[in-house]
Amino acid sequence: MRQVAWLGSSRKDVAAFPDDARRRAGYELYLVQTGVEPSDWKPMPGVRFGVQEIRIHTKLEHRVMYVTRPEEAIYVLHAFEKKTRKTVKDDVELARSRLRELLNARRAAGKTRKRK
Repeated sequence: MRQVAWLGSSRKDVAAFPDDARRRAGYELYLVQTGVEPSDWKPMPGVRFGVQEIRIHTKLEHRVMYVTRPEEAIYVLHAFEKKTRKTVKDDVELARSRLRELLNARRAAGKTRKRK
């Protein structure tokens, strides 16, 4: 089972979800860890190809953006309460920025090969 790696404040953000949403987020991430698709998700190509968003529906709407490549972990990029129909540009930018930092750090450590 793959580990979950929390980037930025994503762990604190999920911890701040209401109890029902936090439990659901944990269960959905567990499914991803075991190689099963979350029950409700969508791709987030606006962040980058391969990034997915778990959609959590309780009294409120919550989202958890993650990427599973590099393969050694599930990287949680961003978690937030969704208040509008469309994902706010700042949330997309924050996830994109955290992914960029991850890939740059891996590249500097020599763990990722550059795409041609």
